[in-house]
Amino acid sequence: MGFNFHAENGDPPELRNWRVHLMAIIMSMGSLAMGYDTAVIGGTMALDSFKRDFGLNDVSQHQRDTLQGNIVSTFQAGTFFGALLTFPIGEKIGRKKAIMLAIAIFLIGGTLMTSSNGHLPLIYAGRAVAGFGIGSVSLLVPVYIAETSPPSIRGRLVGIFEILSQGGGMCGFWINYIVNRTISVDTKTQWLIPLALQLLPGVLLFCGIFWCPETPRWYAKHERWEEVSETLSWIRKLPIDHEYVRNELEEIRAQISSVSPPPGTESAKTYYVSRLLQKGTRNRIGIGLLLMAFQNLTGVNIITYYSPRIFETLGIQGTDTKLFATGFYGVAKTLGMIIFSVWLVEKVGRRKGLIWGAFVGSIPMWYLGGYVLRNDPTAAAARGDVARSGWGYLAIVCVYLYGLIYCATWQGITWVYCSEIFPLDVRMLCVAITTADQWLWSFIISRTTPYMITSLGYGTYMFFASLMVCMGIWACWFVPETKGKSLEEMEDIFGAAKTQDSVQGNEAVVGVNEKEVDGIPRAEHIENIRILR
Repeated sequence: MGFNFHAENGDPPELRNWRVHLMAIIMSMGSLAMGYDTAVIGGTMALDSFKRDFGLNDVSQHQRDTLQGNIVSTFQAGTFFGALLTFPIGEKIGRKKAIMLAIAIFLIGGTLMTSSNGHLPLIYAGRAVAGFGIGSVSLLVPVYIAETSPPSIRGRLVGIFEILSQGGGMCGFWINYIVNRTISVDTKTQWLIPLALQLLPGVLLFCGIFWCPETPRWYAKHERWEEVSETLSWIRKLPIDHEYVRNELEEIRAQISSVSPPPGTESAKTYYVSRLLQKGTRNRIGIGLLLMAFQNLTGVNIITYYSPRIFETLGIQGTDTKLFATGFYGVAKTLGMIIFSVWLVEKVGRRKGLIWGAFVGSIPMWYLGGYVLRNDPTAAAARGDVARSGWGYLAIVCVYLYGLIYCATWQGITWVYCSEIFPLDVRMLCVAITTADQWLWSFIISRTTPYMITSLGYGTYMFFASLMVCMGIWACWFVPETKGKSLEEMEDIFGAAKTQDSVQGNEAVVGVNEKEVDGIPRAEHIENIRILR
């Protein structure tokens, strides 16, 4: 059979073509901006020019913690509302147009930050506006990729979203290091360049998205079946009358018919509420909410947002050295995401990845907590003792090892899982809820982390390590495997109640005569639907 990098589910090889990969890469330019914007701010705030121009040098440590927390968490507040409020737009005008609108909002926010010229209110406003756009992107792009991907490589393609996110973060880390080394601290250009470069991936996405089609499942929700067929054929690189395209089309039709209420029976608000509380949907929302909360409670953001502060607690002094160490943290995270997307997600699976990622990923955190407890490197550095033992270097390696393990498991799996498990009719709403939950917890962690690092010290690491062990136990009991399954098969995996007979519902949607369905003999058509459902 040979070794491969996709799930073994019988998909034709033509499905794993260059078009779906290029579409995923173009759409993931939004995540490149997301990762860059998330990571660059920590290093930028550590630049002497930024601290001088924005008044961070003239305040106490507690006030500095507050200002840094405000700058970071304002972005998370924007992402929360962007993710939560964008889903009606994505449902009404389509995933593609909604992404274009979101990236335009992000570009406005990035421009405000770049032109802030030492005014903190403009930084806050720019972070909030850019965060709104990024929150919308973080909702729309994973859904877009999931709705256009073949099941055998859906995890890989959604993983590209996270690869570029971590790649953006890595670029943010290293750009801060480069400008600190090469540009004079006496000029605002030193902090201006890192903030201005966030606009580049946004521009690339806005230009490239014109080539990408709308998702076939959005067309299906709006009864535009001709566009569904044409788009499926184009994305899959198969003829419209190919058996796989016909079966996927009928599978989509069957799900549409089984979840759509009769016209005029329910208002949209009542329908959405009843669907969210239905058996098979409410458990998926619960799993998605917990996954997104747990993703942040692994403690990854204490390093991502405040990496220079973290390396300071390990005894690394000097802005240059801290930024250099932070850059390798970005490399480790990007490498972890590549391992996840290329191999782990489709071969090991979602559930096992979460379990092993939690247990193994807690080990570096335990070591970091123990090392800080025993050696108190911050106090040692303050006394002038900058020599590090082998145990100190191992602590630094543990930071990188943790980033690699986390990104190879919890970082990517949560986004893939939440983009693929929900039913078509409420998918955008459910993903909006789980994505907003992710940004809410990111806001909470980023807002409290400066105080945790200052007040708890080693306890910060041990707290998150303990939570990771609990997460692994939870994943073992409550997270079903979805590797290699189609989006429509999620109904059976999560025990969704069928509201009407699939064959009758499909015929009602198609509106066909008694002998044939789309040119397929009736008996064969009914058998296909029975198998698919």
